[in-house]
Order: sequence, then C-alpha cells, then structure tokens
Amino acid sequence: MRAHLGDQLVIESTTSGATRRDGEIVGLHHEDGTPPYDVRWSDTDEVTLVFPGPDAHVNHVEGRLRTAHGAAPPDTGATGTVSPGGPPAGAPDPGDIGRRVAAERRRQGLSREETARRARMSPGYLSYLEERPADPSTAALIRLADALGTTAAVLRGGGADLPPGRGHALLRPLLRDLAPDECRALLSSHGVGRVAVSGPDGRPAIVPVNYEVVDDTIAFRTAPDSLPAAAVGTEAAFEVDHVDDALSQGWSVLAVGPASVVTDPGVVRALTERAHTTPWAGGAREMWVSIRPTRLTGRRITAAEQ
Repeated sequence: MRAHLGDQLVIESTTSGATRRDGEIVGLHHEDGTPPYDVRWSDTDEVTLVFPGPDAHVNHVEGRLRTAHGAAPPDTGATGTVSPGGPPAGAPDPGDIGRRVAAERRRQGLSREETARRARMSPGYLSYLEERPADPSTAALIRLADALGTTAAVLRGGGADLPPGRGHALLRPLLRDLAPDECRALLSSHGVGRVAVSGPDGRPAIVPVNYEVVDDTIAFRTAPDSLPAAAVGTEAAFEVDHVDDALSQGWSVLAVGPASVVTDPGVVRALTERAHTTPWAGGAREMWVSIRPTRLTGRRITAAEQ
C-alpha cells in the first residue's frame, strides 16, 4: 500500500464491504508512501497514527500518484489504482476548488503556512490542493472555508446557476484593449456567443447561439422563423466572452458586420461537417447565418501585476 498527502484512507466492514470509517491522509512517515499514516478522520476531525490492516484501502487523489522521476509506483490496494500512463509531468494544472482557495487566500493577504495552520492541515497538502486538480474531503473543505471566512459551497463553486461576476473585484485590476489578432484568436475558440437583433416588435434583443468561425467569418445555425434569424440583412453585433469568477478576471470580444444567409450548398455542407456541436436549443435548425466582421474590438481584465 502506498499513499500521498491528501489521499483518502477507507476502512471497510469485513462482513458487508460497506465503508466503516474514512479519513484524509495528512502525514507520511516514509518517503515511499508506505504505512503508517497520520489520518484525520472525517467523523471526528481528530488525527491519529494508523497502521492499515487488511480491511483498509487507499483512494488516490487523481493525478497525484507520481514519483520524483515521473513513474507510477505499484499499489497493492484493491481499489484506487492509477493507470501507468498518468498525467504528464509539467506545469501545474490547478482544479477549480484549488484556484478559488488560492484566489481567496491571496485576496486576504494570507500565506499558505498561515492558511494551513488555521485549517489544521499540512502546508504541503494545501500547496498540492492549490496547484493540482483535487477533490478534498468535506471535512477539509469546511476547515479551509472557515479559515478563509467563506463557505464550502462557495469554494466548490456554489451559485454556478447564477450570473457570473458576483465575486470580489481585484484589488488592482487592469483593463486593457485587445489587439485585432487577440480578438480573432479568442473569437476562434468557438462555443456560445450572443447576437444582438431587433425583434418582430422592433425591440432590441440579445440571443445566445452556438457558433463557428471559418476564415474570419462567424456562422451559426438557426431556424428561419427564430429570433436569431432577424439578424439577416442587417449590420449585426455579435459578442463572446469569458468570466473567471475564481480570479475575478475575464475578457470580451465584439464583432460587428453584415449578416446574411449561407446559400451555397457546398459551404452549408462544410459548415455542418465541421461544426463543433449541434445547437443546444435542439429542433430543426438548418439555416446557417454568417456575419463578416468589419469591426472587431475587445477588452480584458487582469490583475495589474500580471
């Protein structure tokens, strides 16, 4: 049995196979990750020294089971093994929880060591949590939230069904205009954008659509009698953006240009074959509308020191 900081130790009932007790491994006594372990139990929040028996196994945090040389050591546990082709070594790839924790910690001017002390966890585990994708235990998340003066729901991304941008503004934000090449690169990332149109009653409306970019031309699928189709024959405005609530950063790109129906069968076929997704709204949406930007502008908000 081998483990790393942050892994979960599970003790099962030898008769039913059900979980009898589980906890987070917060301390190692051997460099190779073999027992014993310091375990913080989820039911009592107490840390004890544990010599796992035959009724115990380790659930590894995804992507953590690596040695200093990049090889994955063997694991004799019944579950929680990691495939030999684990994630490649390289730059850290923090998960959303870790990014939110790091952002809130920095906003409050706290060091990792102080935050870990307040949360009663190892600074090494907090470092791992902030830098790698991880799924901390509920008890660990509650302690972190309490240390940072927030809630576990917020650290997990609670409020995901609410409009983005509800987080705190950066202490020293930097708002800058994007160059045309930057705008094209962001626009070409595909996804969901918004087209501004005038509805049948003459009132303005903004409608989200799945879109593609081909040769600097924006294209989206819709139905002839739908609201997005009202863009045809007008100078349309199309906007795409990204908001990073965890870091209070984001960007937006605005494209303005004439909109028209794509009538060439070959172009329609090519667009349909190359489309990254079908319209999320579903239904028969076979009419392609193209917007050829004559004006492309964008802005990005980042921290001033970046």
